[in-house]
Amino acid sequence: MATVVRKTACWNSFATSFVTHASEEAHAKADPAKGKVIAETICVACHGADGNSLASANPNLAGQVEEYIAKQLRNFKPVGDKPPVRNNPIMVGMAAALSDEDVKNVAAWFSSQKQKPAAAKDEKQIALGQKIWRQGDFKKGVPACAGCHGPAGAGLPAQYPRLAGQFPEYTEAQLKAFRVEERSNDPEKMMRTIAAKLSDVEIKAVSEYAAGLR
Repeated sequence: MATVVRKTACWNSFATSFVTHASEEAHAKADPAKGKVIAETICVACHGADGNSLASANPNLAGQVEEYIAKQLRNFKPVGDKPPVRNNPIMVGMAAALSDEDVKNVAAWFSSQKQKPAAAKDEKQIALGQKIWRQGDFKKGVPACAGCHGPAGAGLPAQYPRLAGQFPEYTEAQLKAFRVEERSNDPEKMMRTIAAKLSDVEIKAVSEYAAGLR
């Protein structure tokens, strides 16, 4: 009898834990429909309602890795007395109005949209960009971009962003910002270390190549 009671107690504990976990997951699940409203009212001017920007200074967010979008938005928000990890006057102001739930929802919306990809414009740059993307530069200690961002530039969920089809001007600007440490929200200084070893020509080449990936 005691064994049955213990088994019943264990099962009840497991069931309660499972229901609680399921409830928490349901509560944490993002709502793209709510994210769409935010995109259409707050983000539209710079990124477009569907995440396809009309200006190369503002990144395309359509089809971007959901977790990456959420991370960037959180990095634009100050934490306590600490300033934002990623400092951009416009984005800091925009992100300040978003709750964590808003961040999840708008990230889910943009991630679910279809990207209208940019295109590589400079044919002379493609060969060099392809070499860096696929092989890196062993002598300079530069790893292949494909190792983190994928052979086709799709990125790795929750870790590295999609760069395929991104505006080459935007990618170039971010690599240069990492190089001079104007941008420093890369874990373990990974991008700052890599960008510091790339010349302007190499940065431009790999940015052009990434824009043409599909």
